[in-house]
Amino acid sequence: MAKRATLADVAQLSGLSITTVSMILNNRPNSRLSQDAAQRVQAAAAKLNYRPNPAARGLRMGKTRTVGFISDEVTITRYASAMIRGLLEEAEERDHTVLISESGRRADRIARALDLMLDRQADGIIVGLMGAKQIELPTASLEVPLVVVNGTSASGQPCVLPDEFQAGYEAARHLLERGHTRIGFIGRSEALLDPLLSVTVSQRYAGLDAAMAEAGLEFAHQVDGRFWEPDFGYRGALEIFDATSVTAVVAANDRVAFGVYQAAQERGLRIPHDISVVSFDDEYLASYLHPALTTMQIPYLEMGRTAMQLVLDGDPPSTTLVPMPLQDRNSVRRMS
Repeated sequence: MAKRATLADVAQLSGLSITTVSMILNNRPNSRLSQDAAQRVQAAAAKLNYRPNPAARGLRMGKTRTVGFISDEVTITRYASAMIRGLLEEAEERDHTVLISESGRRADRIARALDLMLDRQADGIIVGLMGAKQIELPTASLEVPLVVVNGTSASGQPCVLPDEFQAGYEAARHLLERGHTRIGFIGRSEALLDPLLSVTVSQRYAGLDAAMAEAGLEFAHQVDGRFWEPDFGYRGALEIFDATSVTAVVAANDRVAFGVYQAAQERGLRIPHDISVVSFDDEYLASYLHPALTTMQIPYLEMGRTAMQLVLDGDPPSTTLVPMPLQDRNSVRRMS
């Protein structure tokens, strides 16, 4: 392998000092160097295929231009992969490299990964969670910015969260503004108010309830349950269909909504003509249902970008909320 060209090599070929070469290649302001000197240095650097050594530059500047990303199952699921894409894009635009480690939901692995990032002198650390819950982080000796994405830490580290109150409010308003007044809800759960299980579900509920109360309404029928899977949605929808007449159902997440679709088909109900459905998360399959599902999107990409911006800019606020955009598709009917 050919020896990597150094500043000394560029200086020798250009006939200028190492200090002068460094000032030119690093675009040092107010250097008062001639245009001729700059051209000689650039020509020599191009001929030698000179590339700056980021490690050496980091030692000189006290920065390594790297950020550590510790994943809690984000790297091994397709649902939140956009979070990684967002933070990588932001890092690339700002000339930083990202070191990635996967913890697999094990606290000991998170602690080891944190030590690893600090040993490599990362300029900042991002901890990304698949489930928006509260976790323990060993941050007593942390001397670089750390931001938690899609969750919080018991030690109160800065965090980036989806704006679930706004999402719940807009989901209910979407139905109300289209004339729906008899609305069912599947997925209420007292257990999910525990921050160790979720730090966002309570806000999702609060947003839904606020919109309904503002309209002077309550849900016509609610089905409680914490395990938000298609089978629960299927059974919950059948319970609502048997208990009362509704024109719309709010599903706690898209997986619950998948079950609602199945139950509606079984009962001969057409979506959205007979029953409208609105949901949360915007999972991959939501847009492939027939009709496509109207849902509030968890903004993983923007949360990743935001976390990287906060780490690189320094002094992040305690909580940053990222709006959840409505994916308005074909599962909600406007009542005549």
